[in-house]
Amino acid sequence: METVLGIIVGIGLAASCGFRVFVPMFVMSVAVKAGQLSVAENWHWIGSWPALSAFGVATVIEIIAFYIPWIDHLLDTIATPSSVVAGIIATAACVSEMSPLLQWSTAIIAGGGIAAAVQSSTVLVRGTSTVTTGGLGNFVVSTIEWMLSLFLSVLAIVVPIVAGLLLVLMAGGVLWILLRRRARRLEAARG
Repeated sequence: METVLGIIVGIGLAASCGFRVFVPMFVMSVAVKAGQLSVAENWHWIGSWPALSAFGVATVIEIIAFYIPWIDHLLDTIATPSSVVAGIIATAACVSEMSPLLQWSTAIIAGGGIAAAVQSSTVLVRGTSTVTTGGLGNFVVSTIEWMLSLFLSVLAIVVPIVAGLLLVLMAGGVLWILLRRRARRLEAARG
């Protein structure tokens, strides 16, 4: 059961990495330092003072930078691969009592995959916001993204089952929207 919860926590944190790279890493660092999150062997450095400080500074810089017009788009190009790496790291750190092959396979496929999916959707939302509002709406998008990242990170650590259910509901909602759009396109093509 502990392994399953570790996977759920890791995937929840990885999804949060898709919204912001450093917010979940900072929350994870605080949780490890406070003894609220146990990580796999060799990952205890995440709760060290140097890591906590580095993640804290990086979090503040990342949040502020996403409020600067046009810098937010530049950051999206950097954040896309970075969020995948952060998602892999967060998942690998939370998954314990598995062989290294299963631990890293889970981290890469589940953690990296969910971080990439969430990050891709945020890039699309930011692009749509830029086109429709001339970039003025990106302030709202940035606020929602970092708040979702914080909320999901804390939820993944405090109540992992609820975070897992929330992720399943979000994925189902996105899938429903995509299928609905596809059906509309097919209808329009038939004429």
